[in-house]
Amino acid sequence: MSSQLHVFPLQTLKHRCLAALKTRSPHISCLAVRDNLLYAAAINEINVFDLSNHSPVDSFNDDPTSGFVKSIAFNKTKIFTAHQDGKIRIWEITLSKKHQLLTTLPTVKDRFLHFILPKNYVNVRRHKKRLWIEHWDTVSGLVILNQKELMYSVSWDKSFKIWNVNNRRCLESVKAHEDAVNTLVVSDNGTVYTGSADGLISVWERANKERRHSLVATLDKHKSTVNALALNADGSVLFSGGCDRSIMVWEKKGENNAENDHVGFVEALWGHSGPILCLINVGDLFVSGSSDRTVRVWQRGKEGGFHCSIVLEGHEKPVKSLVAVARGVFEGVFTFCSGSLDREIRVWEISRCSNLKNKSHEIRILLDGVPKSC
Repeated sequence: MSSQLHVFPLQTLKHRCLAALKTRSPHISCLAVRDNLLYAAAINEINVFDLSNHSPVDSFNDDPTSGFVKSIAFNKTKIFTAHQDGKIRIWEITLSKKHQLLTTLPTVKDRFLHFILPKNYVNVRRHKKRLWIEHWDTVSGLVILNQKELMYSVSWDKSFKIWNVNNRRCLESVKAHEDAVNTLVVSDNGTVYTGSADGLISVWERANKERRHSLVATLDKHKSTVNALALNADGSVLFSGGCDRSIMVWEKKGENNAENDHVGFVEALWGHSGPILCLINVGDLFVSGSSDRTVRVWQRGKEGGFHCSIVLEGHEKPVKSLVAVARGVFEGVFTFCSGSLDREIRVWEISRCSNLKNKSHEIRILLDGVPKSC
């Protein structure tokens, strides 16, 4: 095993559904948390709720032409949203706590700087060209590395792009796959992982003296579309989920998780009866959501392999999004939300048994002003 591999004894976990919450619109496509604010996108509308006092704060993006909101990311002061119409929108919070649209990416200025020269255009379809700085199909994922002031976007146009979040310019565009790119994760050291409908996971890195990212590995264990990726805290373990109902576990093999470490296959996990749609890492656990309407919590056992410890039920339609909220007041308590196409967000609390006797708190979240029992 890699030097990055941490083996924990398999512990008994307890769970509670703290709240079942409804959004006004159906089809929750993505969830995100920033400080005490929960963002829940349902079709084109984004609802914002204050988790400290359990009250709704705002609802924004009422433009139906933008299509589904596919991803939400944050830098220090702005909110970035990815849309079905191929645009990335940037929002700011006003003094009245309303979300106001600032601009879209690429900006008008960036387009103006590129539109004259023919070399700035690429073929996207037969007899059709677009600027290389713009996505021409659904933007399916966003990741922001605040320490580097960079944003990464992936799209069904088969590419990923890198943006400077300060001047909002597109820095690089990479043809990543032969089919739609559905998901990406980026490690703290800048390694980019992209998952595609072509069934492949591509690993991208940029050497110190190079201007562009290059492909350093292709991971090909999935039998069909890759829908979800997640990294553990130190970036040494990658989890991937696909339409083949499997979750693959990959690890960096080498010393100190260096950029040029080899990414190796570890194991395939089975349990879901439908495609895996979302994955998150929470501490030393990871969580998966599926079209089979369940959420599963996985942990590593004494022998090093992962095991499903809990199956969470209650959603009536596929689980499309997961987001970690925060650790609880006591050590070993985790809270996360699952969003489903059934219009419902469920808030779950996972506790290690050794801490249950010390726990006397309860989290209640109200998204529409009325408590919902689970």
